[in-house]
Formats: sequence, structure tokens, C-alpha cells
Amino acid sequence: MAANPQPAARLQWFFGAIALPSGWRVGVGPMIAATVLTLIVLSALFAPLLAPHDPLAMDALQRLKGPSDTYPLGTDAYGRDLMSRVLTGGQISLFIGIGAAIVSVVIGLLIGLVSGFFRVADAIIMRLMDSLMAIPSILLAIALVALNGPSIWSVMGAITIPEIPRVVRLVRSVVLSAREEPYVEAAMALGSSMPKILWQHLMPNTLAPLIVQGTYICASAILTEAILSFLGAGVSTEIPTWGNIMAEGRVYFQIKPSLIFWPGLMLSLCILSINLLGDTARDLLDPRLKKREG
Repeated sequence: MAANPQPAARLQWFFGAIALPSGWRVGVGPMIAATVLTLIVLSALFAPLLAPHDPLAMDALQRLKGPSDTYPLGTDAYGRDLMSRVLTGGQISLFIGIGAAIVSVVIGLLIGLVSGFFRVADAIIMRLMDSLMAIPSILLAIALVALNGPSIWSVMGAITIPEIPRVVRLVRSVVLSAREEPYVEAAMALGSSMPKILWQHLMPNTLAPLIVQGTYICASAILTEAILSFLGAGVSTEIPTWGNIMAEGRVYFQIKPSLIFWPGLMLSLCILSINLLGDTARDLLDPRLKKREG
């Protein structure tokens, strides 16, 4: 009777032998990243159910307490439960990251299609995009938040605007290459309308690179929100986010490092997982890489 495989071998087989419908294979690293990211997203979505306490409830008698049955990760300088705040903070951080990625990709796609297809508009649009890219994104974000005040929507807008030119340049480069293809020239010769050519013939070519770019924008937006909040230029300090929690805990870092460790760990795992999945999506969706491997 054959011996049972070792646990490590079983884990390797489970993660490494997953085949996608097109024949692609996903290794251990991306599957672990997907699992970690799924757990983080679920913990944020169900934070009201998982959080043992109200993340905003203060108790001066419980300031800077260590882990216990009542407070699994301890409390902060205001006596608030750290675990509840970390779980709730993931909601805002993920919302801003995903929202900024979706909005920047949609707007960048529309502008990039117009810029790549219409030569007259291309010069004007790209000069505007170059002007935005010339400004450091973090400085532009701080300026926009300062003008509009600290709120979730102003932070999302401040993060989205610097990302749009990068998406525009990506879509434009794809459209410039695809518009010279015979099927596009044939559609133009047959009298197809411009909207039909853009949406049916050119836009599908941009989907694969946009998916990859969207993952990077999401990770960058989450990190930028944390930076802005840490600098005091992000979401209002009354709203728990990973950046706000670390900003409040830096004063007490020497006596209670966990105030920065736990939100920083969640932030690092989230960004690392998204970037790893983005790299995997690039490898799977890029036909040049697949040809090279073949």
C-alpha cells in the first residue's frame, strides 16, 4: 500500500497543479497571495461582525493595555480596541484603493482611446497628461486634499488624478499599434462608425494591460492613502484607516510597537499580495511571454 504524501508535498500539489481553462498554471506564490488577499478583504467586509468592540469607543482606564481576552491586540492611547480598529481600517483603505483603480482605469481608457485614434486630439491630450505627470504625485495629492479638506472622497480624487495620465499613455500606445491592423482598416473602409471601431475593435486590445495596470494602481492607492494619513493630510483622524492608526501610534512606538506593527503588517501583506497577483496576471495575459516560454 502506497504511503501517504507528506503535508508539504500535498500543499505543493494542491497549489501548483491548478490549471486554468486555457492551460495556464498558477504556482504556489500567487495562490498564497490570493488566499491572503481574500482573507484581508473578507475581514474588512465583515469587520462589524468580527470586531470585538466599537472601534471608536474610548476608555481612559484601558489606555495602552497589552493583549488580553477582552482586547486581543491590546488598546491604543485612547483606550480603543486595536483589533477592532485594524479590521475597520481595512474597509476604508481597500475602498479607496479599489475605487481609485476603477475610476482611473475607466477615465484613462476613454481618454486614451480618443488620444490614440484621433491624431488632432492626441497632441493636446498628451501635453495635458505630460503636465500632470511632471508634478510629483504625492505633492499633487497633498495639495488637492488641502484644497478640498480631509475626507474619503477628496483623498480618492487626489490619488486618482495623478494615476489617470499613466493609464492614458498605456491605452494610447496600445491603440496606436492596433489601429494599423488590417481588421481595423477594413472596418474603416466598410464605413463602420467611430464608436463601433473604438469599442468593438480597439478597446478589447486594451483589456489585458488595463487589468494588470489596475492591480498596480490599487496597491499604489492603498499605500498613498496610508502615506497621506500618516502625514496628517489624508482621511480625517476620526475615521480609522491603516495610515491613521499608524500615525497615532508613532508617538508611543517605543513603549508599544504593536500600535504600528499590526496595521503595518496588514498594509504590507495587502500591497504585497496585490502586486504579486498583478505580476502573475501580466505573465498570463502577455502573449509575448507565453511565446517566449513556448
